[in-house]
Order: sequence, then C-alpha cells, then structure tokens
Amino acid sequence: MKTLIGTKIGMTQIISADGVAVPVTLISAGPCTITQVKSPETDGYTAVQIGYGRGKNLSNAVAGHVKPAKISPKVIREVRVDDLGEMKIGDEITADIFALNDAVDVTGTSKGKGWAGTIKRHNFMRHRKTHGGKGNTRKVGSIGSMYPQKVLKGKKMAGQMGYEQVTVKNLTVAYIDVENNLVGVKGAVPGPKKGIVVVKGAK
Repeated sequence: MKTLIGTKIGMTQIISADGVAVPVTLISAGPCTITQVKSPETDGYTAVQIGYGRGKNLSNAVAGHVKPAKISPKVIREVRVDDLGEMKIGDEITADIFALNDAVDVTGTSKGKGWAGTIKRHNFMRHRKTHGGKGNTRKVGSIGSMYPQKVLKGKKMAGQMGYEQVTVKNLTVAYIDVENNLVGVKGAVPGPKKGIVVVKGAK
C-alpha cells in the first residue's frame, strides 16, 4: 500500500544529476499510523484507515475509534487495498515506501477563490459594450429553454470557485528525505501551503 497523508510545504527547485533545475513541491509526508483494518469478513470489503498529524479536542467517538492505535490524529483517511498482508492497527507508514522516480497521484483541496461570475469561472465571453449593450456586458443572459421549461442541472452559472477536491495524476517523485519525512514531487500540487494532501502510488 503506497499511500501517505501529508502537509504541503511549498515549491522549490533542486538540481538533478545532469545539472538541470527541477521544480518540485515539498510535502511533509507522514509518519502515518494505521487506525483500522477492514476485511471482507467484518466489513464486506478490504481497506485500511490511516491517521496523520496531532489533533486537538477529538470527539469521544473519534477518540474511542483511534484508542487501539494509541494516537490522536488530525486527519483520518480510508484507502482501499487489494491485499491486507500483515498490516495491523498501530503500524507506522513513513516516506520510505516511495523511491525516486516513482509515479504518484496527489489529491488535495484547491484554493478557494470565493464567488465568481461566469466569465472568470467558466471562461465565458462578455457581451459587446456598444449598440444596445445597456451595460449588461458581464451578465449571463438567458438561462432557460423552451423545453423542458426548467433550468437543467449542471448549467454553467456564477457561483463558488475553487475549494474542491482535485487530483493531479502521474507526478514523479524527485526527492526523498526519510529522516525528516519529506517527499519532493516534480511539478505543482493542488491546494495552499499547509494544506492536507494524499500521496498515492499511481496505478
């Protein structure tokens, strides 16, 4: 199971062996602790829950859930696995599960950009400013239709922009520091600094 939860530190660059500057995103990945193991016999499917960080003021339900693992995690995520192997509650997962040049998928929450109109949010073109524009140059215009006499779901309109789950696939591990649990991924990763990300081995 090549999966770690971490915190995005920020972007920097490293010099590769052939002298090329490589842009990387540093992630403080792990250590993570297994908080629950799910099997087909008890839960109907095979999965592992892992916890990361140190949480404050855990609810009684969460505190009781993670008590066997002897941790107080800030974040808990569940990962489907094909084979549990010898994984058990309390096992620690560190950055050494990855190697240089491994392909990984990184999932995070994109930066929230507040309320945005259709031009910024969906790249709409504005109306003309002359010949009867009446100043409504950035408005959406008609949104209804003759049939079925309603606005269909998924209509591109103004609304909340950003702050949604984004996965960037097939990034390359360019740097690893096992002692400090640092993983450097070539390229950009979704989310702001100090944002929580999940690094998973690419299929």
